[in-house]
Amino acid sequence: MKSLRRELLVSLLGAIVAVFLVGGIATYGMARVEIDEVMDYHLRQFALSLRDQSFGQPSAPIVAPEEAFDIVIQIWDGHGLRLYLSHPHTVLPDRAQFGYTTVATSEGSWRVFSVPLHDRVIQVAQPMRVRSGMAAGAALRTLSPLLLILPLMGFMIWYLVGRGLRPLDRLAGAVRSRRPEAMAPLSSKDVPTEAQPLVESLNGLLGRLDHALAAQRAFVADAAHELRTPLTALQLQLQLTERAHDETERKAALAELRQGLQRAIHLVQQLLTLARQEPDGATRQARETVSLADVTRSVMAEHAPMADAGRIDLGATALDDGITVQADPAALRTLLGNLIDNAIRYTPPDGRVDIAVREAGGRAWLEVSDTGPGIAPTERERVLDRFYRHPGQEQPGSGLGLAIVKAIADRHGAELQLDASDCGGLRVRVGFRTERSRGEG
Repeated sequence: MKSLRRELLVSLLGAIVAVFLVGGIATYGMARVEIDEVMDYHLRQFALSLRDQSFGQPSAPIVAPEEAFDIVIQIWDGHGLRLYLSHPHTVLPDRAQFGYTTVATSEGSWRVFSVPLHDRVIQVAQPMRVRSGMAAGAALRTLSPLLLILPLMGFMIWYLVGRGLRPLDRLAGAVRSRRPEAMAPLSSKDVPTEAQPLVESLNGLLGRLDHALAAQRAFVADAAHELRTPLTALQLQLQLTERAHDETERKAALAELRQGLQRAIHLVQQLLTLARQEPDGATRQARETVSLADVTRSVMAEHAPMADAGRIDLGATALDDGITVQADPAALRTLLGNLIDNAIRYTPPDGRVDIAVREAGGRAWLEVSDTGPGIAPTERERVLDRFYRHPGQEQPGSGLGLAIVKAIADRHGAELQLDASDCGGLRVRVGFRTERSRGEG
């Protein structure tokens, strides 16, 4: 498991060490420049101090200003004869180039200063490694205190990061201690600004979970209530069948039992269909480009026998083959199937059910109109609720057809409208965003 505290500690310490290294390199460079200037000055002053010395005869030995500087001295007379060499083993050249020069030898680079004084040439030289060592020592002495306090800095970072993460620990504890049914928002008191988006996201998730659980509880309660009636009826019809005195009564009771069983199966199927269309439903099909006209023709063909049995004229007034939408094909078939089924059920014999697919206002509209009794404007919102059936309704049904239509429309971001048809019945319009309007949006 990744530790945020450990990651921050490693990152910050790594950044500090990197800064120390860059600072050390910069310090070394600056120290080297300063030492070069000072050592060049010393070479020049030391060379000038030798102008009054006597060479070629016994005299006191020449002593360099500092043995650690490892300075080499060479002196020539006016004819190029070397009068003095302080280190016979030196690899310096036998010729002098006046002024400051840097000479590369087999023992490394040397800094050389040569100057003509009176009748002689004086040359003093120093290996560059001496200067490099002095610069490195100066840089190390500068950074040593910082390196020594590095462990202390690590401890302070560990402590301060842990202290900064305490609000997250408290937030995690608050979530961990909650009961499954507790969906109240988390408190944002004393939560740092950086953690506010996390709290807001968690509160949004809790709100959605609360809504989903409430809808699930309501669905289960409604389903249990609605299933109780057909199951009780089935039990009574079974008892009537068992008590039949003759074959005629038994056949009639079995017919009633068969119809009751079909109604119960239809109700269960509708419940399963509605559950699949809920926001938290388990079934989620990939969306694809669908032609509304093709889906309409297929569903109309499936419902044609039902329409013929009820002497209903089922037809299409407009089918635009150029309209396509991004949708779940199975869900669209379920939506249109419920609309046509409802229209056929509630339209009296010799009536008409018209279907249209057209584009208007940037949406693809799927319309189902009938010549039935229609729905009063005051009840058009309520009929979209689950299990609601307006009073006085004689047709059998579960009250889930339009609820399923609404769930599928909401899932596809479609607009659902209920109004009066031109022939006096009900017109249901479902408006989907077309492929063209999606591209423009």
